[in-house]
Amino acid sequence: MVKGISRRVIVVRAENSAVFEEAFFVVRDAAAPEHDVVREACAVAERYLGARGRRLRRKFTGAQLALSAGAGGALASAVWAAALWLV
Repeated sequence: MVKGISRRVIVVRAENSAVFEEAFFVVRDAAAPEHDVVREACAVAERYLGARGRRLRRKFTGAQLALSAGAGGALASAVWAAALWLV
C-alpha cells in the first residue's frame, strides 16, 4: 500500500523477459536525481533476472535423467513383483 499524497514511481519494462513484463519501484527520496533513480531501478531488475536465470538452470544431464528413470522403473517393478509373489 502506498501512503501519502504523491509518490514518484519508476516503471521498468522488460522486453525479452519470461519472468515479468513490468516492475514498479516507489522512490523513497524525492530529491534524488532522476537519471540515478532510473539507473538503480534498472540495475535491481537486471540483478533479479540474473538470479532467476541461475536458479532455473538445468542441473542434470540427459543421461543422468534416463538412468534415474530406468532405476526407478526397475525398483517399482521389483516391488510390484515381490508384492504379487507374497500374495
